[in-house]
Parts: sequence; C-alpha cells; structure tokens
Amino acid sequence: MGLVLFPGDGDNSSPDVSWSYSGFAAFRRRLAEAEGFVLSEMWGFGGERPWSEVSTALEPLLDHPDAGGDDLSPTECASILVRLETITGQWAREGGDQLLQQHIKDAHQLAGILQICIEKDVPLAFL
Repeated sequence: MGLVLFPGDGDNSSPDVSWSYSGFAAFRRRLAEAEGFVLSEMWGFGGERPWSEVSTALEPLLDHPDAGGDDLSPTECASILVRLETITGQWAREGGDQLLQQHIKDAHQLAGILQICIEKDVPLAFL
C-alpha cells in the first residue's frame, strides 16, 4: 500500500511518482530538514508547532495528508518545483548514502510531474 502523485489531467498515460507511506514520510522528513525544521515537531505530525511558524514553499506538499486531501494547484506546483530543484541540487552536491540517492531520484521524478502540471495547468493529484 502506498500513494501515487500524478497530474490531474485525466490522461492515464501521464507519468506519476509513487511511494510506500513510509518512503513518502522519509522523503518529506528529509525535505523538512533541508528547510531547517523537524517534521515530527509540526502539528499534524505528532508535534505542537503550528505551520504558521514555518516559511517554506514546500508547505503544501509537506503538510498534505497521505490519504485524501485537496489536489495541489498549478500555482502551488510551480512554487514547490522551484524549491524542490534547489534542494535536490544541494543534495546532489552532498553525495551521501543510498537513501539520499533514492530521495534525489524521487525528487527528480516529482519535479517532472510538477512540470507537467504547470505546463498543462492541471492540479497535482494524490491517490
């Protein structure tokens, strides 16, 4: 069981990116760390820290429920894409372990999906 992120364009041949729930959680934890905070301290992730105390373009992705929730708009996708590409570049320069290499691969895949959402002006859907 896991989740799939894909362009909400109704085209079943569009690419997607998928994770196990634990894999997506690890990916988001690393993104949060890159943004300077600990995801488990945030409201909705076991902590009490409100999202209003954090400033990141990744918030729509980081604070999205694993199951359900609204699609992300093309505007949100554009903001996420810019920051995701910056972080991925930093990760690539760091090198790192096998898990980091997987997160870089996942980030590149997600970036491609976000780009499609922007180009087609469709939302990023979660399933």
